[in-house]
Amino acid sequence: MTPAPPQARSDWKWPRIRARPALALFGFCLFFGLWLGLTLWLTIRADGGTLPSARPFLWEVTGSLGIWAVMPILYTAVLNAPSPRVGWGRFLGIHAVAFVLFTGLHTALMVGTRQLLYALLGWGTYDYGELAFRIPMEAQKDLISYTVSATLWSFFQAWKERQARALREAALEGELRAAQLQALTGQLHPHFLFNALNTISSVMYEDLARTDRLLSDLGGLLRANLERREATWTLAEERTQAARFVALLAARFGERVTVRWEVAPGLDGAQVPCFALQALVENAVKHNQDRTEPLEVRIRAREDGAGWRLEVEDTGRGFGTPSPASGPGVGLAHLERILALLHAGRARLERSHGPEGGARVSLWLPREAAA
Repeated sequence: MTPAPPQARSDWKWPRIRARPALALFGFCLFFGLWLGLTLWLTIRADGGTLPSARPFLWEVTGSLGIWAVMPILYTAVLNAPSPRVGWGRFLGIHAVAFVLFTGLHTALMVGTRQLLYALLGWGTYDYGELAFRIPMEAQKDLISYTVSATLWSFFQAWKERQARALREAALEGELRAAQLQALTGQLHPHFLFNALNTISSVMYEDLARTDRLLSDLGGLLRANLERREATWTLAEERTQAARFVALLAARFGERVTVRWEVAPGLDGAQVPCFALQALVENAVKHNQDRTEPLEVRIRAREDGAGWRLEVEDTGRGFGTPSPASGPGVGLAHLERILALLHAGRARLERSHGPEGGARVSLWLPREAAA
């Protein structure tokens, strides 16, 4: 059973609570509560009050630690609220609901903890005062805490995302440099160049026009491998490169290899990793080149749920059946790494069997890649 596309699942994000940062924040809130307690005690003393000194500290510490306990609500809101530039309605809606939960739960925890501690310490009953005035007062204080904390956390999240993006781009740049080097020294495979040149030489004395077209196709393939710097290009560009590769295959194998295209309308502008089709078609032919039966390779592109799917299927021996070209699958593994770097785990490469038992390789790409 094929799993649902990633975007079909819930997009709601939940914070990951790590012990060390949580303990560090606990220590900060405890220190801040003690500081506020000292300030309040000094204020009471300055006004001539005789309230026991422990009580102001208990009030402020329970208030600060209550904030610490409800911080996951604030973090969840920051993770899921879009930037105001994207949508003010969702931004304000998420934070409004989160703030109501934040201040309500904070007030309940604070009052409940004080009542419990008063009873344990033998201080009698804790009197929170008139709720009609206390709750708005706590909400105003919580609004300041929520706004400051949410702003700081948003800046921190943005910084983390920029750092992660920079690391992905650096890794992607390294992968692309490796891919270009492999195109020169091995990724196109020396035997492919040898076979292409051998095929061209075999027809050059019989059909000069065809020879010229094949040389042009080979030159276009090599030039694209050498000159391309970006990680992706449009499906239309990918089809042009794949068609050149298919023309060389047709010249070599004749009617033994047939390539059929089924591309849904409106996908020519979709972004696809460079040379993905060439790698998949070459993989299909390579693992079936020893067979005498005709091989049909089908290339499909279509919408699929919240994204789109690029698929290469053949009528050959399929996965799991040994072939003279069996190996570690470097081409597919390399393509999987490129997908992970481009789409941060949202895209995927799937291997399965076609209806005739041949191999089927599908790339599922998120919708923005088809924009």
